[in-house]
Amino acid sequence: MKTEIAGITRANEGIQGITWNILGQTYVPKNRTDNCFSWHATFPSGTFVPPHVHPDQDEYLYILEGRLDFMLDGAEEIATPGDTVRLPMGKPHGIFNKSQQPAKTLFWVSPTRRLYDLFWAIHNMKQQNPEDVVKLAAEYNIHFLPPPPA
Repeated sequence: MKTEIAGITRANEGIQGITWNILGQTYVPKNRTDNCFSWHATFPSGTFVPPHVHPDQDEYLYILEGRLDFMLDGAEEIATPGDTVRLPMGKPHGIFNKSQQPAKTLFWVSPTRRLYDLFWAIHNMKQQNPEDVVKLAAEYNIHFLPPPPA
């Protein structure tokens, strides 16, 4: 069991100096235990996380800068600085930066499950093409949804 260690993860630093490139966004892990995993994310304009489901994790975001658009269980929502977004396990959600500015947010999931390992696996892919990311994510119990009909 991985337990928390007292300390401070400094601004702009990840635990153990880690920074990941995930689907064009920058993720910086801030803590990881069996019960909770958090990371800072920077979403450049036009980047997104396609709609997906975490069957066994609750996910949260606290918006620090910018604006993010969400698909939350079929509804469209917008979050701005100071907003907390709740994404309960089993509920489909997608995250989109449709603005002209970068967005920054603190994410966390509970429990951690294998998401930390999935981020390493995506970061280490030679090319993060959608088909391969979707297939890989399913191996870690994160399930992307098919695109809506045209």
